[in-house]
Amino acid sequence: MGNFIDKTFTVIADILLKVLPASKQEKQAFSYYRAGMSAQGKGRYAEALRNYYEALQVEEDPYDRSYTLYNIGLIYGNTGKYTQALEFYHQALALNSNLPQALNNIAVIYHSQALRAQTFDDDEYIDLSKELFDKAAEYWIQALKLAPDNYPGARNWLKVTGRFMDS
Repeated sequence: MGNFIDKTFTVIADILLKVLPASKQEKQAFSYYRAGMSAQGKGRYAEALRNYYEALQVEEDPYDRSYTLYNIGLIYGNTGKYTQALEFYHQALALNSNLPQALNNIAVIYHSQALRAQTFDDDEYIDLSKELFDKAAEYWIQALKLAPDNYPGARNWLKVTGRFMDS
């Protein structure tokens, strides 16, 4: 199924590139973005990153840049480079505040780090885990405001932990 979707996306993208009025620069940026998406879908992260960085060199539209930055964040998150992932998610949000998926992914990273900190039997790490859980909650609440029907696991965690305030 994934392969069919990749091929369909590529065909539609090629048609759009030919039909829609766009500058040469916009078409070049989209071409890099499309190549990055394709490589990312195949797990070829280094190739995807090269294409995304090329897209960022020529893409001027903030909305389009936000999705490129988000995808770079995804790759860093998937490869365990959480600091870089957070950096790119925040850059994406700075350009497009309507990215609940970036807010969710930031929350997931903070939640994961909080769980890791909890494994240490040390007051300093216990305090750190509480701070990280609070940060995760903050980002999940923002994500749920933008996409109320998404992230049921996050909504449940927020309710169970007493961090969710229904508005």
